[in-house]
Amino acid sequence: MGKFPVTEKKEMELLRDMEFLGIREIDIEEKFIRCSGHGGQKVNKTSTGVYLKHIPTGIEIKYTKERSQGLNRFFARRLLIDKVKELLNIPTEKSKEIERIRKRKQRSRKRLKSEREG
Repeated sequence: MGKFPVTEKKEMELLRDMEFLGIREIDIEEKFIRCSGHGGQKVNKTSTGVYLKHIPTGIEIKYTKERSQGLNRFFARRLLIDKVKELLNIPTEKSKEIERIRKRKQRSRKRLKSEREG
C-alpha cells in the first residue's frame, strides 16, 4: 500500500511529476484543517482538509473537497503541480483543454462568417 489511497499508477505519476518539477516533500509545509459542506458531524469533528505551502515558490493550496484526508492530500499535491507548471509556463491539461476550446470557437466563428458572406 502506498502513501495515498489511490491506484499505484496514479501515485507513481504524481511522484514522477513532483520529481520532474523539483518539488520535494521537505519543501512542503502541510497542515490539516476542518472542512465544511456535506458529511455532517464527521466533517465537523475531524480535520480532513489539507493546506499546503510550497516554501520555495510561496504557492499555497487549500483542498477540502473530499471527505478523506488521504484523497485531499493527493489532490492538493496535484493542484500544487499544476500551479508550479503555470509558474514555469509548462502546459497543463487544463491549459491544453482551454486552447482546444479556443481553437474550436475560432473555427466556428470563421465558418459562420463565411456562411453569412456567401
